[in-house]
Amino acid sequence: MIKIDSIKKGIVIDHIKPGCGHTIFKDLGLHKVGYTVALIKNIPSIKMGKKDLIKIENEIDLDMTMLGLLDPNLTVNIVENGKITEKIKLKLPEKIKGILKCKNPRCVSTIENITDIEFTLIDPENKIYTCEYCDTPVKA
Repeated sequence: MIKIDSIKKGIVIDHIKPGCGHTIFKDLGLHKVGYTVALIKNIPSIKMGKKDLIKIENEIDLDMTMLGLLDPNLTVNIVENGKITEKIKLKLPEKIKGILKCKNPRCVSTIENITDIEFTLIDPENKIYTCEYCDTPVKA
Protein backbone atom coordinates (compact mmCIF):
# COMPACT_ATOMS: atom_id res chain seq x y z
CA MET A 1 0.00 0.00 0.00
CA ILE A 2 1.35 3.40 -0.97
CA LYS A 3 0.52 6.29 1.31
CA ILE A 4 0.49 9.79 -0.10
CA ASP A 5 -0.50 12.48 2.38
CA SER A 6 -3.21 15.00 1.67
CA ILE A 7 -2.05 18.49 0.84
CA LYS A 8 -2.65 21.56 3.00
CA LYS A 9 -2.69 24.16 0.24
CA GLY A 10 -2.47 23.63 -3.46
CA ILE A 11 -4.12 21.93 -6.40
CA VAL A 12 -5.32 18.41 -7.13
CA ILE A 13 -5.91 17.50 -10.77
CA ASP A 14 -8.31 14.57 -10.71
CA HIS A 15 -10.06 12.27 -13.20
CA ILE A 16 -7.09 12.11 -15.56
CA LYS A 17 -7.42 9.31 -18.11
CA PRO A 18 -5.15 6.44 -17.04
CA GLY A 19 -1.80 6.77 -18.76
CA CYS A 20 -2.20 10.51 -19.52
CA GLY A 21 -1.02 11.80 -16.14
CA HIS A 22 2.64 11.82 -17.12
CA THR A 23 1.95 13.95 -20.22
CA ILE A 24 0.03 16.53 -18.19
CA PHE A 25 2.67 16.42 -15.44
CA LYS A 26 5.40 17.15 -17.97
CA ASP A 27 3.37 19.75 -19.93
CA LEU A 28 2.85 21.68 -16.68
CA GLY A 29 6.61 21.56 -16.05
CA LEU A 30 6.07 19.82 -12.72
CA HIS A 31 9.10 17.59 -13.27
CA LYS A 32 11.30 20.69 -12.80
CA VAL A 33 9.77 22.30 -9.70
CA GLY A 34 11.24 22.48 -6.19
CA TYR A 35 7.99 22.05 -4.21
CA THR A 36 6.09 18.85 -3.43
CA VAL A 37 4.22 17.26 -6.32
CA ALA A 38 2.87 13.75 -6.78
CA LEU A 39 1.78 11.89 -9.88
CA ILE A 40 -0.27 8.85 -8.99
CA LYS A 41 -1.05 6.47 -11.82
CA ASN A 42 -3.70 3.80 -12.25
CA ILE A 43 -5.70 4.56 -9.12
CA PRO A 44 -8.81 2.36 -8.87
CA SER A 45 -11.88 4.48 -9.63
CA ILE A 46 -15.55 3.55 -9.41
CA LYS A 47 -16.47 6.05 -12.15
CA MET A 48 -13.56 5.45 -14.54
CA GLY A 49 -12.22 2.01 -13.62
CA LYS A 50 -8.73 3.51 -13.28
CA LYS A 51 -7.46 7.08 -13.29
CA ASP A 52 -4.35 9.18 -12.80
CA LEU A 53 -4.10 12.03 -10.30
CA ILE A 54 -1.68 14.91 -9.73
CA LYS A 55 -1.21 16.65 -6.39
CA ILE A 56 0.61 19.98 -6.27
CA GLU A 57 1.54 21.43 -2.87
CA ASN A 58 1.74 25.01 -4.08
CA GLU A 59 -0.33 27.75 -5.70
CA ILE A 60 0.42 27.90 -9.40
CA ASP A 61 -1.34 29.43 -12.38
CA LEU A 62 -2.76 26.62 -14.45
CA ASP A 63 -3.58 27.11 -18.11
CA MET A 64 -7.15 25.78 -17.99
CA THR A 65 -7.45 26.07 -21.78
CA MET A 66 -4.45 23.80 -22.26
CA LEU A 67 -5.67 21.38 -19.60
CA GLY A 68 -9.16 21.30 -21.15
CA LEU A 69 -7.59 20.58 -24.51
CA LEU A 70 -5.43 17.77 -23.11
CA ASP A 71 -8.27 16.11 -21.23
CA PRO A 72 -11.70 17.78 -21.14
CA ASN A 73 -12.92 15.44 -18.39
CA LEU A 74 -10.45 16.66 -15.77
CA THR A 75 -11.47 18.10 -12.44
CA VAL A 76 -9.22 20.71 -10.82
CA ASN A 77 -9.64 20.95 -7.06
CA ILE A 78 -8.32 23.97 -5.21
CA VAL A 79 -7.26 23.03 -1.67
CA GLU A 80 -6.85 25.41 1.25
CA ASN A 81 -6.27 24.39 4.87
CA GLY A 82 -6.50 20.75 3.82
CA LYS A 83 -10.02 21.10 2.37
CA ILE A 84 -11.32 21.46 -1.18
CA THR A 85 -12.58 25.03 -1.53
CA GLU A 86 -13.30 25.00 -5.27
CA LYS A 87 -13.96 22.30 -7.86
CA ILE A 88 -13.49 23.21 -11.50
CA LYS A 89 -14.77 20.75 -14.10
CA LEU A 90 -13.02 21.30 -17.38
CA LYS A 91 -14.37 20.96 -20.89
CA LEU A 92 -13.06 21.52 -24.37
CA PRO A 93 -12.53 25.25 -24.87
CA GLU A 94 -14.76 26.86 -27.55
CA LYS A 95 -11.86 29.00 -28.76
CA ILE A 96 -8.13 28.53 -28.36
CA LYS A 97 -5.33 30.89 -29.28
CA GLY A 98 -1.61 30.29 -29.75
CA ILE A 99 -1.72 26.53 -29.12
CA LEU A 100 -2.54 24.92 -32.47
CA LYS A 101 -0.97 25.52 -35.87
CA CYS A 102 -2.80 25.59 -39.18
CA LYS A 103 -1.88 22.67 -41.42
CA ASN A 104 -2.88 24.39 -44.66
CA PRO A 105 0.42 25.25 -46.45
CA ARG A 106 -1.36 28.07 -48.34
CA CYS A 107 -2.87 29.70 -45.23
CA VAL A 108 -1.55 33.20 -44.50
CA SER A 109 -0.70 32.09 -40.96
CA THR A 110 1.65 29.43 -42.35
CA ILE A 111 3.21 31.68 -44.98
CA GLU A 112 3.79 34.60 -42.58
CA ASN A 113 4.59 32.33 -39.59
CA ILE A 114 1.79 33.78 -37.43
CA THR A 115 1.82 31.98 -34.08
CA ASP A 116 -1.11 33.58 -32.25
CA ILE A 117 -3.85 32.03 -34.39
CA GLU A 118 -7.35 31.60 -32.97
CA PHE A 119 -9.13 28.31 -33.59
CA THR A 120 -12.85 27.68 -33.06
CA LEU A 121 -14.28 24.35 -31.94
CA ILE A 122 -16.59 22.85 -34.59
CA ASP A 123 -16.68 19.15 -33.62
CA PRO A 124 -16.33 18.50 -29.87
CA GLU A 125 -16.61 14.72 -30.21
CA ASN A 126 -13.53 14.54 -32.45
CA LYS A 127 -11.75 17.64 -31.03
CA ILE A 128 -11.81 19.44 -34.40
CA TYR A 129 -11.12 23.18 -34.56
CA THR A 130 -10.97 25.55 -37.54
CA CYS A 131 -8.34 28.16 -38.33
CA GLU A 132 -9.52 31.78 -38.12
CA TYR A 133 -7.78 32.66 -41.39
CA CYS A 134 -8.70 29.82 -43.76
CA ASP A 135 -11.26 27.63 -41.91
CA THR A 136 -9.05 24.55 -42.36
CA PRO A 137 -10.08 21.91 -39.81
CA VAL A 138 -7.38 20.84 -37.37
CA LYS A 139 -7.59 17.99 -34.88
CA ALA A 140 -6.43 19.02 -31.42
